[in-house]
Order: sequence, then structure tokens, then C-alpha cells
Amino acid sequence: MVTFKLNDEFMFGTATASTQIEGGDTGNTWYKWCQEGRIKDSSSCITACDHWNRVEEDTELLKNLGVQTHRMSLEWSRIEPSRGKFSDDAMKHYRDEIKLLVENNIKPLVTLHHFSEPIWFHEMGGWKKTGNADIFIEYVKYVVENLGDLVSDWVTFNEPNVYVDFGYVIGIFPPGERSLSEGLKVTAELINTHVKLYRLIHRIRRERKFAGRTMVGTAMHLRIFDGISSTGKMIAKVVDYLFNEMFMEGMTTGHMMFPLSKKGSSHKKGRYADFLGINYYTRNIVEFVFDPSLYFHELVCDKDLTKSDLGWDIYPEGIYKVCKRYYKKYKLPIYITENGISDKNDTKRPSFIASHLAYIAKAIKEGIPIERYYYWTLMDNFEWLEGESTDFGLYDCNFRTQERIPRKSVRLYEQICRRKELTAEMIEDFKKYSGITIETIR
Repeated sequence: MVTFKLNDEFMFGTATASTQIEGGDTGNTWYKWCQEGRIKDSSSCITACDHWNRVEEDTELLKNLGVQTHRMSLEWSRIEPSRGKFSDDAMKHYRDEIKLLVENNIKPLVTLHHFSEPIWFHEMGGWKKTGNADIFIEYVKYVVENLGDLVSDWVTFNEPNVYVDFGYVIGIFPPGERSLSEGLKVTAELINTHVKLYRLIHRIRRERKFAGRTMVGTAMHLRIFDGISSTGKMIAKVVDYLFNEMFMEGMTTGHMMFPLSKKGSSHKKGRYADFLGINYYTRNIVEFVFDPSLYFHELVCDKDLTKSDLGWDIYPEGIYKVCKRYYKKYKLPIYITENGISDKNDTKRPSFIASHLAYIAKAIKEGIPIERYYYWTLMDNFEWLEGESTDFGLYDCNFRTQERIPRKSVRLYEQICRRKELTAEMIEDFKKYSGITIETIR
């Protein structure tokens, strides 16, 4: 039976992203991507969860869950709808939203870049054009000066490895390019920008004497990559380096040399993170394929493991492995900035949450300082290329009526958030309530 107990200081929360829930914004790159028919179910982020108009309602959901923290992002294209022109109305909206969190004793963790950018930024060359990073830095300066009294905890970039891989190497996210060399160039830009933002955010909050300890980091998508054959194991190490290690090193120390290149980030090795933000979902088996269009590899699933609705392997031990690996290397506190499952019928989610938290408890007992857990996500949302077809939410969102319908997992997660434990009695009570047996997933 999967049980655990965490300390009173541990913080539970949920995570969302502006493009995926707000709706109504036509100025970001994902709106354009949707208009071009790139989404599997032909849906659009113009609808999403209409959160922009339902902030109070959704904050009430958070309050009822009993979370101590919530991770959210800001939509750059709303705050800076045209180059150098900032929207006071958009800033007031976000201030009011964050104030609601603070008033309800929910600590905000704010993400500055979560996959989307203003269309005008891409029309100027985006991250590929030298000097454009300064535009984003000026935007962040405006944001922190206006929100820094309410927010002490910041994520500069969400999953920069996914952003580069999908947007510039594979070409399935905006801007839809397929170039390894351009991907490496953008990687260097993001690393250098993160270092500057780390210093900037600390400086602004220090000079303005904003209350609270400033915490700045990234939210990195980390996967377990395993090989079975000797060739697969070799390729898995390369994939792990390019997807996990290279970005973690760059975003944490500011220093990274790229393989087969003398070019790297422009900063001396240091420490440019106050925490390690880890988004963990799954594990992949890596196999070699003789196909340059696939960069000589493919990712497959383990036929023996339970799957999510997306076909992803459910592998809770992986969250323990990545936390142990990167704490050993960087000795920084860890926030699990995302962990979740697409599960429409809500039959696997209870065991998914319980099993991952049990491994987190195991890591903490071994001295690894994991301080927060953010479940992805509060409610079903616009899930990028999958559109409205996935079900990661604790709440089912009807995108036509905008009704938020609690899944049975809401009751379980609320009890875990409030009690910071899962006992045999809680498991039995949940089974009586839901008919679902919580089991250890290995």
C-alpha cells in the first residue's frame, strides 16, 4: 500500500499557463499557429478555459483545494501588445489576480516565458536575431518592477529544452523550424538571457526593498531516457545530454559548451538558480534508426508499463531518479514544478499522484530537499498540439459552457494538500467515496 507523510513546511500546489487557460488573446504566436490549422483537433487557444474572465471563480477552486502555492504564467503579448508599448490594463489584471492568491494565503510562483511570445517578436526575428533578447529583458524589467512587491518566486523559462527541440529542431511548435544549428544558437540565447534575468530580478527586488526572499530558477522538463540494445544505450546517452544535461547545466551554472562546436554560452561558470524546477511526466526507451530526418533515433514506450491517455509510460520511480541525480550535482532545493497525467476517466490519476508523492517522500528521507509539488493541472486546458483533447485537470472543463466539474481526484488531492500525508485510512475512505483503489505503480 502506498502511504507517505511529509513535513509541515512542504508546499502543495497546482500549475497553469496563460496561453492554455486564459483565452481571448490574438496577439501571441500560438493563436497564429492555431489559425494555420496546426492543432490535432482543430481547436484554438482563443477559447481555452476563459480564465481571463473567471479569475475569481478559479481562485476559489484553488482555495477549496487547500493548496499553499500556485504556479501561473504571464502572457507577454497582453502586457506588451506592440514593441515598447506596455498595457496598464493588462498589468492591473495580473496584479489583481496575484493579490487574490496572496489574500488567500496562496504563494505565487510566476513564470515569465511559457512557450508563447508576441507575434511581433517573431516577425522581428525572435530569438534567432542577435539583440532581440534585450527586448524580452526589458519586458521582464517592467513586469518585476510592477509585480515584485507581490511576487518573490520566479521561473524565467518553462521547459526551454522542449521549446527549442519542438520549435527549432523538430518544427512542431512555433516557429516551426527544423535546424539543429539554429536550435543550438537559440539555446545559447536562452541561457545567456536567463543569466541576465537572474541578476536583474535579484537586483530589482533588492533595490526596491521588496519583502521576501527572492527565488529565481527555471522549470525544466526532465525525462528518463533508457536504451535496451547497446546501440540504443549509446544513443540514449546522447539524447539525455542534449535534452536534459545540456540545458540543466546552462540554466543552473550559466556555462555550456555545445557538442561538436566551440560555441557556447558567454558567461563564466557560476550559480544562476536558487532552486531546481523539475517538470516530470514519463520515461522513454531510445532506439537507433537509420533516418537522418529523425536525427537517427526514435522514442518508444515500455509495453509492460501502465499508460496515460496519451500513451505515455507511467513511471513514478523516475521522479526519484531525476531529483537524486540533479541534487547530487547542484546541491539546490527542488520544486516539482509540474507532474500530472492525462486521464479522462480519472481512474489512474489517484494512484499516479500517490505513487509519485511516495517517491518524493523517499527522496526527502534520503536528504534531498524537495520543497514543493505542483500538480499539472488545475483544470483541463488547451494542451498545445493536442488542443482540447487531453484531460490533465483535477477539474473537467467544458470548453463550450466553461463549467468546471470536479473529478473524484479533487477530494484526494485536497486531503493530501491539507494533511500533507496519505494514510491507509485515507486510502480506504477514498475507495468508499470513489470506488477507486489506490495502488503503488512501479
